[in-house]
Amino acid sequence: MKLVILDRDGTINEDRDDYVKSPAQWLPLPGALEAIARLNHAGWHVVVASNQSGIGRGLFDMETLNAMHSKMHSLLAAAGGRVDAVFFCPHTPADACDCRKPASGLFRRIGERYGIDLRGVPAVGDTARDAVAALAVGCAPHLVRTGKSQGLPEGGLPHGCPPGCQSHADLAAFVDALIGSGA
Repeated sequence: MKLVILDRDGTINEDRDDYVKSPAQWLPLPGALEAIARLNHAGWHVVVASNQSGIGRGLFDMETLNAMHSKMHSLLAAAGGRVDAVFFCPHTPADACDCRKPASGLFRRIGERYGIDLRGVPAVGDTARDAVAALAVGCAPHLVRTGKSQGLPEGGLPHGCPPGCQSHADLAAFVDALIGSGA
């Protein structure tokens, strides 16, 4: 099974310092939906792994999160793409759970759900914590210089990014590299 794991905020959609709290605030990054559609058309399954501590902080509820994801799915369908599943952590850092990235619980759950070993599975995010969580289960970490990593120089990585993490301008550039590699 060809699987790619994507972070959400800052990778697929615009990130906000005050959290994405509503469907109106969920705005796709330029080219991101089309990049996911290209992955799908090349035979890749796409899964999202996302910290959503806004729930634990009381900034929005499950109904609102579901509405944001409904918007994402609708916009993706219009672009010819799809996300197969969304895994999220609703906890705050104070909860000390195993699913909040940089912990690897979300990734382990993805591997269990799909019954696959995640070694070598590409995982894409916009922060070092995304890469750390991915590498902990053997995924191949990729960083996009959007969201929290916007403004990094070409090839740049944020402090704390693990060795071997590959840097891409955005999700479309990651897809170009992945599909262009013949993977």
